[in-house]
Amino acid sequence: MPALGDEFRAAREARHLSLSDVSEQIHIRSTYLESIENEDWSAIAAPVYVKGFLRTYARFLGLDQEDAVRRYAALVADGAPASGPAPRPMSPSPRRNAPERGSPPSPLLWIGGVVALALVAFVGWSFYQYRSQAPDAAVAVASPAAEASGAPAPAQSAGAGSKGAVLPHSLTARVKSDSWMSVAADGTTVFEGLLKAGTEKTFRGAIVTVHAGNAGGVDVVANGKDLGALGAPGAVVNRTFKLVDSAEATKAPQSAASAEPVESAEPAKSKE
Repeated sequence: MPALGDEFRAAREARHLSLSDVSEQIHIRSTYLESIENEDWSAIAAPVYVKGFLRTYARFLGLDQEDAVRRYAALVADGAPASGPAPRPMSPSPRRNAPERGSPPSPLLWIGGVVALALVAFVGWSFYQYRSQAPDAAVAVASPAAEASGAPAPAQSAGAGSKGAVLPHSLTARVKSDSWMSVAADGTTVFEGLLKAGTEKTFRGAIVTVHAGNAGGVDVVANGKDLGALGAPGAVVNRTFKLVDSAEATKAPQSAASAEPVESAEPAKSKE
C-alpha cells in the first residue's frame, strides 16, 4: 500500500491539478496540502486541524475520508518517541566550584529567561494574528432552501439576549474549545470549517447532521433542549438530529417527532 501522502499526491496528479488549483477549490492553503502529501504533520498545528484538512482533501480527490484519518492516527502513534533509558547522573563537581547556598542567580540566567519569554509571546501573538486573518479557516456554505424561501441563512447567535428564544426545527452548537465541524441540514451542507471556542451557531432544518472533529468541545441544543456535549474530548463524531415535532409529522412522514440524536455509521457527505 502506498504511503498516505503519496496516495494524495498521486490522486491529485491524476487529475492534472497543482496544489494551487486544489487550494482555490477547497479553501485550504497550498502549504498545508503540501504538508499532507509530505506527511509533515507538525506543520499543521493541532491534530484536530489535520483531521479536518484530511477529510476535506480526501473528499475532493474521491478518497476514503475515514480511512485517511485512521492511517494518519496510526502514523502518529507509530512515530511517537519511545521511552529511552534513564539519564546517567552527573558526577559531582568539586565543592570549591559549587555556588554557595543563597547566592543570587547569574545575570545571564535572568537575561536568557527574559529573552525566552519574549520569544514565546511573539510567536503566540503572530500565530493568533495569522489565524484571525486567514480567510480559509472556515468556509460557510449558504443553504439553497434558505435562499429560495427568502429566509436569512443560519448565523451565530447575537448574544445572551437571543439565547432565550427557541426556534422551531433548530439546532444550536455552542463551542467550548476549538473544533472542526461540518453541518448538513436536510441533506445539504450549510457549514464546514473551524469554529473557535466561544462561538455559537444555529442551524435550521427537519434533519440536521453534525460532524465534529472535537466532540467534547461542542455542546448542542436541539429545539431548546440542552443535549450536552456531542461526545468525548478529541473524539471524531457524526450525529444526526431529527427536529420535526409531532404536529408536523404528517408533512415529513420519514422524520421522527423528537429532537433526540441518532448515530450515523457514515459521515455526512456534502455535494461537490
